[in-house]
Amino acid sequence: MTSDLPLLRPEWPAPETVRALCTTRQGGVSRAPWDSFNLGLHVGDASAAVAQNRTRLSTGTGLPASAIGWLDQVHGTSVVELTPDNVDTVPVADASYTRHAGLACAILTADCLPVVLCDRRGQVLGAAHAGWRSLCAGVLENLIGAMRVPGDELLAWLGPAIGPQRFEVGPEVRDAFVSVCADDAAAFSSAGARPGHYLADLYQLATRRLTRVGVRAIQGGGWCTVSEREQFFSFRRDGQTGRMATLIWRT
Repeated sequence: MTSDLPLLRPEWPAPETVRALCTTRQGGVSRAPWDSFNLGLHVGDASAAVAQNRTRLSTGTGLPASAIGWLDQVHGTSVVELTPDNVDTVPVADASYTRHAGLACAILTADCLPVVLCDRRGQVLGAAHAGWRSLCAGVLENLIGAMRVPGDELLAWLGPAIGPQRFEVGPEVRDAFVSVCADDAAAFSSAGARPGHYLADLYQLATRRLTRVGVRAIQGGGWCTVSEREQFFSFRRDGQTGRMATLIWRT
């Protein structure tokens, strides 16, 4: 895989056959406010610009456009298995997995957390759109259950998301997590937030969820899509904006 596109690639102990990446906002043709490498068709950008950006993604990764499994994401917990028969159907789901070489699980984000997973042999791969609603409702647990791999046999990478210093939420968000696991209160801080609000650490919340189902090998995190304006799209910062893509596949 060679590409002139500015891409983020995981530093994780995945097999050499496994490929994963996250795009940035740079390297495309979309005009403001979607400038420039917007890959989302649902955000108001010109469809021709998105198509050209997706072609650049295909060229840069060496993946045929027809092999990238896009989803209609709804902040839910549904998981689909990608196969050669359905990879081009754009199902309503917030996570996907595949056992087929050459098919890419793809997630679009602009503050929500993209999570990619693979087993240590590189035979089963998955990706999840883990915004707070999906994360709290169990999208990661659903994905791991569908992959049918024990947690201690999985590798996880957390892509760029809104950082803990910028993700202010109301008490209902904290309550939703704490009602599932009281220990998750540690991922919320009132320091620096408006009265009655909290700063939430999405990376920590995802790590806690993964750890509770046995996943120990977790890398990534540490970015802030809101603060790093030149590199990332951010819905919270800009409202109307583009979407990055996080992909995982095996050769």
